[in-house]
Amino acid sequence: MTILFVPGFMADSTLWDDMVALLDAPRPLQFANLDTGDSIPGMALAVLDQAPADFVLVGFSMGGYVAREMARLAPDRVQALALIATSAREDSPEQARRKASALRQLSSARFSGLGRASVTASVHPSRSRDEGLIERVRAMSIKLGKDVFARQAAIQRDSDIDVLSEIRCPTLIVAADGDLLRSIEEAKELVAGIPDAELAVIPGSGHMIPLEAPRALAETLSGWLKKTRTA
Repeated sequence: MTILFVPGFMADSTLWDDMVALLDAPRPLQFANLDTGDSIPGMALAVLDQAPADFVLVGFSMGGYVAREMARLAPDRVQALALIATSAREDSPEQARRKASALRQLSSARFSGLGRASVTASVHPSRSRDEGLIERVRAMSIKLGKDVFARQAAIQRDSDIDVLSEIRCPTLIVAADGDLLRSIEEAKELVAGIPDAELAVIPGSGHMIPLEAPRALAETLSGWLKKTRTA
């Protein structure tokens, strides 16, 4: 069965390269993008339109919001769900303020990718001077460009805590113990809300788990997928 990967904010399919090279799981693999759609439901419908008849779904960060919406829209098609470094909470006032400020600056400036401060906040503090890692994150945003940034930054992420129980497929929640953007508490809220969901915590990683801890993530997903297939 196809495994469909959905990236996060200003990320593309290269987010998954290191991890899928280590993944012990059936093929084919399919990689969605979030460069169309002006809302979480709109993105979910766009990805579903390109998805196979049924599939295992893996969503990262903002892609986790999209993936949950997909699971609710097409429960007969989503056979299992993995949510990585994501949350069921709405945008906080501070997050909304930062996004509004970024959009105002964007209208009068040339887009040159995500800023260094925002990228370093997304990785483990021990990796804040890892230039190779920082540039990989920035390169994805530069490739996607100004229009995609404007569209994604304008999207309001609403809480779906009250409807998490509608997700009925086997679900894995993956969090990182050094994630400065999404807390373990937020991961536990997902586990509490989705029936029979499991939690895995990746040590020594920040928010960008697929890039920071590809082997640990691959092993976690591989083990869960095997268990799901034999359940």
